[in-house]
Parts: sequence; structure tokens; C-alpha cells
Amino acid sequence: MNVATTVQTSPGLEAFVGRSAGQGTALSAMGIPTRRVEAWRYTPLRAFADTVWAEAPALSDAQAQTVLAGLPLPEAGSCVVFANGRRVEALSSLSDSIVSTAAEAEDPLEDRFSAVLNAALVQDGLSVRIPAGTDAGMLALVSLTVGENISTHLRHRIVLEEGASLTLFDVNAGEGRYVTNPRLDIVVGKGARLTHVKLQQDSLTAGHLAIVAASVDGNGNYDSFTLNNGSELARHEVVAKLTAAHAQVHVNGIQIVDGSRLNDLTSMIYHAAPDCGSRQTVKTVLSESGQGVFQGKILVDRIAQKTDGYQMNQALLLSEKAQINSKPELEIYADDVKCSHGATVGALDDEQLFYLRSRGIPEAEARDILVRAFLLDALDLVTDETLRDLLQGSIRA
Repeated sequence: MNVATTVQTSPGLEAFVGRSAGQGTALSAMGIPTRRVEAWRYTPLRAFADTVWAEAPALSDAQAQTVLAGLPLPEAGSCVVFANGRRVEALSSLSDSIVSTAAEAEDPLEDRFSAVLNAALVQDGLSVRIPAGTDAGMLALVSLTVGENISTHLRHRIVLEEGASLTLFDVNAGEGRYVTNPRLDIVVGKGARLTHVKLQQDSLTAGHLAIVAASVDGNGNYDSFTLNNGSELARHEVVAKLTAAHAQVHVNGIQIVDGSRLNDLTSMIYHAAPDCGSRQTVKTVLSESGQGVFQGKILVDRIAQKTDGYQMNQALLLSEKAQINSKPELEIYADDVKCSHGATVGALDDEQLFYLRSRGIPEAEARDILVRAFLLDALDLVTDETLRDLLQGSIRA
């Protein structure tokens, strides 16, 4: 489909294009995607199309500290804080094992709206390198947004050299009505490992359009987990490429959606080398009129023999008005592969609920027990115990 045919003229788009430098033509040609664009069929952006989104004003260190104080963060390790698109040096510190670098251009992802929007209005984010053989420990990357009718467009880049390792806790939060549109470029070198855990709990009146571009070299491992637990409309998109033999990519997550909110987790995992593996498990809990979206695609190149790809999406509906749209896909050009995908949708088991209530457990608590049991398998995929505990606390809250 030619995306140029979906252009919408709106004050919101005109404001974005007017603020852009160099990429305005690309953004204007693409336009804000409508339901006619297959990749955005289930995630309409019309609620955000007509607002004139202004550049976010600077926040004081004290304002940033107030928002930061309410977030679940690990006590140890490095921390870098951005507030309204600007780095807060007073709240940031990097260990000596993490080297700051100049930003470099990566794959432009010209067919991805979130990437084109970010390129048009890009703001310098975190750009670091982990030297070969170095275990850099924990890094918390915190993005705060506070204000009304504003937007931020941070671009981050993390490079792990051969044999390096890093655990990244990626936190997005804020107050007010805004759009945050971060991009994260990740390069995982030979034998390197990046554990990427993301907590998205932006304001419930905000929009969150995030995209991750990950390239994984031979024997490298990109292990990611996302908890979508905020925003009026949130889309977390991952484009991952396995470029050499024995690379591994995990793109797992949980979405918790209530009210009339919509959360979307979209992925494209490209197997471009033989003997590689990918795993994806996404669980969604929906209540009231909440809407969930899962779009996951595994693309296996002709050269990628002995690929092992797995994909599963499961949804739990706690209301008759809740809705899940699930679209797992396999596109395979190799003939010696093991790939599978699946999706399940259901409600709480009445017999299990009755059993718990017959043991004197109040209905609300019984429902909570069953929901947490449903999510347990996915949470167990978070290998870092500290971050797993922080996510469990966020889910309970």
C-alpha cells in the first residue's frame, strides 16, 4: 500500500511538520496513518491528530525530582533522567564502565510512522557504548514529561561491543496531556547481552508512540520485556534483526488496560542468519472498555535455515466491553525451520472463582489472585529479580 494515499491534513500534523527540520517532507508525505494502513488498522490516532502539539518547555530540577520520587527505581547502578526532552544532569550519573558517545545515524525505518515522526522532531537522548568484555551492571533510563498539549521526541542509542553486557531499565512517566515519541537504537555485538526492561506508565491522558530498532550479532542476546500500564493510547513497536548465527531475540510483555484506553504492542523480528532463535510471549488483561492490540511478525530469510521462532499472545477479558485485536504472523522463505505462533482469548474461570470464594476469599481478592496467576508466566520471563519485583509492585498498584 502506498502510504502517501493516507495523508490527513490537520492542525496537529501541520504543527509537527512546521517544527520539523529536514524530515518535514517525509512526514508530510506519510501523513498520520489511518485504519487503511494495515500496520495501524487497530490503533487509530485520530484522538491526537487535531491537537497543535507544542514543544515541551524546560522543567526545573525540583519539578523533575518531584515526579521522579514517585517512580519505582532500582537503588543501585547508573541513572540518566530526561525531563521534557532535556537531560537533567543534577539527577543523572553514569558509571565509568559506560562510555558516552556521539549519536550516529542508524536505519531510518522510513516505512514506520513512529520513526519518521521521531526523525522529523528529534531531540538528543542518551548515546552510550559498553566496551568489549565489560559488565556495565544496571542503567536506569528515565523519561519524564509534564505539561499540556506538548510533545517530546528523544532518540537514544546503546551499543554493546563484543562480549559486553548491560541491564537497562527504561521508565516512561509523566503528568498532563502530551505525546511522547521516543526511539531507541540498539546494537548488540558478538556474544554480548542486553537485558531491556521497560515500564510504560505515562499519564492516562497521554499518547506514547515508541519504537525500538535492535540489531543482534552472532551469539548475541537481546532480551526485552515491556509492561504497558499507562497512557490513553500507547504503542510500543520493536523492529529486531538477527544478523549472524546463534543470535537470540526475546520480545515479551504485559499490557494492563482499563477505562477506554488502548495499548498496542507491535513487533517485527527478522531472521537474516541461520541457527538463530526468537521468543515472544505477550499477555494482556483488559477491563471496562479497554482495548488491546498485539501485532507480531516473524520473517525468516531464505538463508536463515534452522531458525527457531515462537510467538504467543494471550488475553484475559474482565468485561464484556473489553476488546483484543491479535494478529500473529509468520513469513518464511527457508525450508528447515521450527516456527509457531498462537493466540488465546478468554475470561476468568467461573469454577476457579467459585472455589476461591467457597474458601472465604472475597470476590475482589479472588479475581485479583486469578489475574496475577495469569500474568505469572510472563513476569517470570524477566530474568533480573530486582526489576521483576519492581514490575510486580507496579501491577499491584
